[in-house]
Amino acid sequence: MKALVDAGVQFIIVGGAAATAHGSARLTQDLDVVYARDRQNLDRVVAAMSSQHIYLRGAPPGLPFSFDRKTLERGLNFTLTSDLGDIDLLGEIVGGGGYESLISHTVELELFGYRCRCLDLDTLIRVKRASGRPKDLEAIAELISIRDAQR
Repeated sequence: MKALVDAGVQFIIVGGAAATAHGSARLTQDLDVVYARDRQNLDRVVAAMSSQHIYLRGAPPGLPFSFDRKTLERGLNFTLTSDLGDIDLLGEIVGGGGYESLISHTVELELFGYRCRCLDLDTLIRVKRASGRPKDLEAIAELISIRDAQR
């Protein structure tokens, strides 16, 4: 996250990291972010991450992979591993869309000393429900409890 913030990348924290940021007790092993897909932001993503030995998570070793703007333009969602850990760079998410659709459904939080955008609880619950994955459906009850306690 620090690399993205320092490079000025426009991104929104989603997924398990967003749930944890809102107070969930569940731990996640990766960072999921939805990133703006304009050319300038893609260049910032590449600048932030290219020195971190980015590679496709789960791909066989030695598979050719170039992490550059053209790769990001040609793809949408990338599950990656890096020196910093696992990161999912998501152009859009089920039930929420892309950066432009989600930005108005975020809150700014301070995480590890950095200010960043994170999905608000209502939207996080909505996209987890839309994903339909068992682990996301299991997390919804806790997120609803957190949201209700905050109100």
